[in-house]
Amino acid sequence: MNLLVDLFGYLSILLHALTVTAQSVMLGALLFLLLLARPLAPQLLPGESILRGAARIVRIAALALLLCEGLMIALQTAVLSSTVELPVSNVLQADFALAGMAKMAAALAIAVLVGRRVPDALLLLLGLAELAAATLTTHAQARLDHRLPLLLVEGLHQLGAAIWIGGLPCFLLALSQVRDGVGWRLVGRRYSLMSMAGVACIVLSGLAMSVAYIGSWQGFYGTAYGVMVGAKVAMFLLLLGLGAGNYRLVERLRADPRTPVNRLRRFAEAEFAIGLCIFFAAASLTSAPPAVDLVQDRVSLHEIAQRNMPVWPRLASPEHDALALSRLQKQLDDEAARRAQQPAPAYVPGSGVAPPSSAADIAWSEYNHHWAGVFVLAIGLLALLNGLGWRAARHWPLLFLGLAVFLFIRSDPEAWPLGPIGFFASLRDVEIFQHRVFVLLIVVFGLFEWRVRAGGLAPTRAAWVFPLLTIAGGALLLTHTHTIANVKDQLLIELTHTPLALLGILGGVARWLELRLEPPGSRIVGLVWPISFVLIGLILLNYREA
Repeated sequence: MNLLVDLFGYLSILLHALTVTAQSVMLGALLFLLLLARPLAPQLLPGESILRGAARIVRIAALALLLCEGLMIALQTAVLSSTVELPVSNVLQADFALAGMAKMAAALAIAVLVGRRVPDALLLLLGLAELAAATLTTHAQARLDHRLPLLLVEGLHQLGAAIWIGGLPCFLLALSQVRDGVGWRLVGRRYSLMSMAGVACIVLSGLAMSVAYIGSWQGFYGTAYGVMVGAKVAMFLLLLGLGAGNYRLVERLRADPRTPVNRLRRFAEAEFAIGLCIFFAAASLTSAPPAVDLVQDRVSLHEIAQRNMPVWPRLASPEHDALALSRLQKQLDDEAARRAQQPAPAYVPGSGVAPPSSAADIAWSEYNHHWAGVFVLAIGLLALLNGLGWRAARHWPLLFLGLAVFLFIRSDPEAWPLGPIGFFASLRDVEIFQHRVFVLLIVVFGLFEWRVRAGGLAPTRAAWVFPLLTIAGGALLLTHTHTIANVKDQLLIELTHTPLALLGILGGVARWLELRLEPPGSRIVGLVWPISFVLIGLILLNYREA
């Protein structure tokens, strides 16, 4: 139970992200089924197959929502009952639990009824009930003023995301089922109209929530909430670019049904991947107070500019014994030896208290980031040269293994193998746990990509591991937290990590499109993702904590 409490914050963000994803796909697929698949089924050759497929996606997403929401309620109930010693029956009467159970009931009903002969109005009513319950767990429910308008705005925002992003799996299913240009045109045109409605909902509600929750430009760039909203806006603009490309292709289909639709499908795949990352960013927002409520400890533009002023990278590391935690542990060891007692640990993972920090600790962290930047910069440059035809550079993925070993040893000096805290005990600390996950991701996609480049694995689905895990790493980096007591320093670090996450997502999507598109599009995006890694390396080389 103590381990669960230690990891509660991070696990709740991940579960919330999965819940939002399942909800959006369920609602989006349901609207796709009712507004597109059923009306157009008589005009589509495999209309019945598309209907069955859309209903299956609705059912799977509803069951996933049921599972994720159940785990979320169980997690929150277990933590609350163990920390504040409330009976489980009392916790289950809290607003979050009642709203969650309402969502589960609606999802279960949708899973049971979809695909059966029931009125469309009943399915829409159940979807609306689930959406209404979902808004009761947002920031709007906690506001003391303008609660009802904000709840409506939150619902509109989630509805827009469901229509556009949540409907994409069904859209991809329909495109794969339809075999003629007339069908592609009908499906593409109808879904474009639905997507535009979803975009309108997102834009209108997003502007309203920005005014209500951010309030000012300083709240936008000077708070963690504003920074994460900025990340969502950046990914939304990328989505708009992909959507605009698909819209032009749909218009070409109207003029010539023989127009190839491969790009339409591949861009839709990329849209869905970016949409999932937006859901992770949205989940991360739940852990941050709205910017309007954080009037102290905001970061100014001068502080941001000063922190990001280019400096020469730190390529020499302080000694491990010079770190604050090492010195403190030595003092405790010496004191315990004098008293012939068991020495107390200088830092207990998961205690909720940030470990001590000093100038040497800052230098240690900057050294780690700067050498990681050297690795990533070399990876990007060699991948770029390999893409331009230099065959000898095809072994560039092996550098990921060197980076993983370096980070495993150096990223957390208080933990094994350098520090006194054992490997498994260190995983109680959320930041260390996240670092270990990132190292594992680096090893996996580095090995897979090397085997693909150097031979040994079929260059088909094995090649998908690298872009998919790169996108996953970017999404997880959006949820990454730092145990730093100073709010301003923590935010200034996040201002560096957020562009890294966005570039990672861009790089992963570009590599995916390189694999899935045909020339010349594949050659163009084949240059984008190495450049993304080069930019990541340069940002890491300029990383500073003071």
